[in-house]
Amino acid sequence: MLVVKKFGGTSVANKERIYNVAERCIEEYKKGNDVVVVLSAMGKYTDELIAMAKDINENPPKREMDMLFTIGEQMSVALMAMAMNKLGVPAVSLNAFQVAMHTTSTYSNARLKRIDSDRIRSELEQRKIVIVTGFQGINKFDDYTTLGRGGSDTTAVALAAALHADKCEIYTDVDGVYTADPRKVKNARKLDVVTYDEMLEFATLGAGVLHNRSVELAKKYGVQLVVRSSLNTNEGTIVKEDAKMEKMIVSGVAADTDAARVAVIGLKDEPGVAFKLFNALAQKNINIDMILQSVGRAGTKDITFTCSDEDADEAAKIISEAMKFEDINVNKEVSKVSIVGAGMQSNAGVAAKMFEALYDENINIRMISTSEIRVTVLIDEKNTERAMNAIHDKFNLGEER
Repeated sequence: MLVVKKFGGTSVANKERIYNVAERCIEEYKKGNDVVVVLSAMGKYTDELIAMAKDINENPPKREMDMLFTIGEQMSVALMAMAMNKLGVPAVSLNAFQVAMHTTSTYSNARLKRIDSDRIRSELEQRKIVIVTGFQGINKFDDYTTLGRGGSDTTAVALAAALHADKCEIYTDVDGVYTADPRKVKNARKLDVVTYDEMLEFATLGAGVLHNRSVELAKKYGVQLVVRSSLNTNEGTIVKEDAKMEKMIVSGVAADTDAARVAVIGLKDEPGVAFKLFNALAQKNINIDMILQSVGRAGTKDITFTCSDEDADEAAKIISEAMKFEDINVNKEVSKVSIVGAGMQSNAGVAAKMFEALYDENINIRMISTSEIRVTVLIDEKNTERAMNAIHDKFNLGEER
């Protein structure tokens, strides 16, 4: 059996935790299984690298940031290989070049194109544990690229797909996928199973347990994921195609405080304006989420959308250069709160129940967006935690099913 195990930064934050992970991987290895391990950078090391870069240049080139970021994962995999060798098990660390992991050319947010598996298979045949850097790849220029924050999850799933692994386990600092962030909602409970679609919504909406592209890949290639804690041996949450056993209309509540609202006021009310605006943003790789267009008045209309905090000012600058309008307003003090559930497709009144929970708390809704299995509202950031708890209680998500 071939098993891919991915461990996040908190799981390898210090010597004690590195040895803890090493022992867990060796336990799997001693069952006679082939083991591939994917690691993130240690603890908050990536944040330290960002701080160092900003101290040198407050607006560093993305290519150079990717070159810098790769240090973190290379440190993790090398130290892990040393720990396993100390424990008497042969292990080898490989970076994106050595594997090789080919990506698109977009620095800081590249997408994996293909993985050369020959080197990994060769090492596995020699009965070594193979430890691979997460989060990074190489582009057609032979430059390092990174896959975006949380990209190590995507590395693990892509490797599992390329190697036809029997299992892909994602280890983190929580026991699995919860009905809400247990640090913010006191009666949040762990889910035994979620569907790929539900998990994709959770990941996209700020749940922070899995990288959204990793879930996309898992669904595409049928990789069954297990999300579990690296700090204990509790059973985790299985992510798979069908999860009817839960029978929940709403599976959970997610919040994303990394959101900004950009309102473009007084655009011409004519065909092609929305295309021109969003095409200009797309050309600069600005990801847009919620969109609201007002009813035209006096030959003008307003378009409001959300994007990440980080992209908001650049988005406003791009629009200012591309369009004519009366005014533009950027508000970074907002957050997105969402409910997710595969059971919502066949149940009327779910959105109304969510809105009632917010009304009861006197929380104003600024924008609304829906899909078949999700309802998202934009609210003032200061109300995020209160909104999550109110919605969680309204749907009784803390109760055992």
